[in-house]
Amino acid sequence: MALTTDDVREIGLLARIELSDSEIAGLQDELNAILEYAAQMNELDLSDVDPTAHAADLTDSLRDDVLTGSMPRDLVLLNAPESKNGAFLVPRIKAPGMSDDAAGEGA
Repeated sequence: MALTTDDVREIGLLARIELSDSEIAGLQDELNAILEYAAQMNELDLSDVDPTAHAADLTDSLRDDVLTGSMPRDLVLLNAPESKNGAFLVPRIKAPGMSDDAAGEGA
C-alpha cells in the first residue's frame, strides 16, 4: 500500500504540521519505505515464536507493597530551610504581572 501525496498532506494536517510541496514529496518517499519494511515483517514465519513483552527474562525486583512507618515529622523538618506549624514553608509563587493581593487568594 503506497501513500499518495494527498495521504501525506492529510497526515500533515492531522499532525498539525505545515508542509511544503517539496517536503510532502520527501516524506512520501520516506513513509512509503517504512510501510514497505513493515510489509516485509508480515512475511516472516513466526508460528514457532512465543509472544514476549521483553527480550530477556525479567523478574520484578520491587519490594512487597507493605505499609510501614514513616519518619517522625520533627526529623524530616530538620532538613527544611524554613518550617511553620509542622509543615515546610515555601516561597509564594505568582505569575508575572500578578498583584500580591491576587497571589495571596486561597492561601
